[in-house]
Formats: sequence, C-alpha cells, structure tokens
Amino acid sequence: MDQLLDQIRSCNICEKELPLGPRPVVQASAKSKLLIIGQAPGSRVHKSGIPWDDPSGDRLREWLRLDKETFYDANKIAIVPMGFCYPGKGRSGDNPPRPECAPTWHERLLNEMPSIQLTLLIGQYAQRYYLKEVKALAGYKTLTERIKNADKAPDHFFPLPHPSPRNQIWLKKNPWFEKETLPLLHSRLATHKF
Repeated sequence: MDQLLDQIRSCNICEKELPLGPRPVVQASAKSKLLIIGQAPGSRVHKSGIPWDDPSGDRLREWLRLDKETFYDANKIAIVPMGFCYPGKGRSGDNPPRPECAPTWHERLLNEMPSIQLTLLIGQYAQRYYLKEVKALAGYKTLTERIKNADKAPDHFFPLPHPSPRNQIWLKKNPWFEKETLPLLHSRLATHKF
C-alpha cells in the first residue's frame, strides 16, 4: 500500500492540464473500513495537501458525525477522490475531476483495501462511475433521484450530494435529505465500527 500511495502522490499524468500543477491528495490504508469517494480537491485542499480541509469538509464531518481525529485516521477512513489533483476553475465552480485518475488508480487502490465495509459516493461524478451497473439504482438518472432512493442502494454504497456551501439551494429545495437521508446514513454508519 505504501508503495502504491507513493506512486499516486508522485503522479503527473495530466500535469499539462492542471493550472496549479500536480499535487495528488489521497488518504488510505489497508485497514480502512469507510471509503469516501468525492470529486477532486479544491484550491484550499491543493494548498494544504489535506483532503476535505475546507468548509465542504466541515459540513461532511457534520453529516457523518465524525470528529477530525477520526476522519483523518487512515486506518479507519480512506479518502479517494475521482480526481486526485485540483482541476482548476470553471464557469460555475471548479472544473470536473480529471478523467485519467479513477481508471488509472482506483481499482489498484481498492484491491489494497480489503476491509472496506461502506463506500460514500459524494457527487455526480463518483455516483456515475460506481453506480452505472448497480441495477437497484439503474432507473435513477439524476443525483437527486439517486440520493432520494439511497435506501435502495446496495449495503456497501451510499450516495450523497456534495457538501459544498454552493449546494445550499439544493439542500433548501430538498428538505427530505436532512429528515430522511441523513438518519439512514447514520443508521448505516452505526452498523459498522469505524
């Protein structure tokens, strides 16, 4: 695992496409039990090198009811984004994760983490990549539909919206998320010992 993490952290496959250059951000251990797959680091995370080291991370930890000590314990929680490096700014927020990362690294990483019990799929990119062949959710094409039907997801997957402050409008439009989905998430988390 250490050798693989070193390879990922020194990856420069898409260096020419990255406005701030490569700085892959990942947290994983062979002992990790919870896997968080998000989109890609933002500029603050690029600067610090610490995953979810921003207001989105604060909200995510609040949703998960986890303190920072637990959240950043790689022996408990793996954090593997769809794109490991900051992809730059787009018209309405950050650009999508670079498409090279997941096909290049995810399967190899997952093979090194046999103890994963639950995978949180945060945002549309992670959900599209990992749920494309999950029959229970095949009929749900939008992020909102997938999250509203999280109870139909296989026990090892749980779809979530991105916890970005930019998602305030989505959260206000979908009050069922806090009333129904978060309690379901807490129930799933409680069945595992993280």
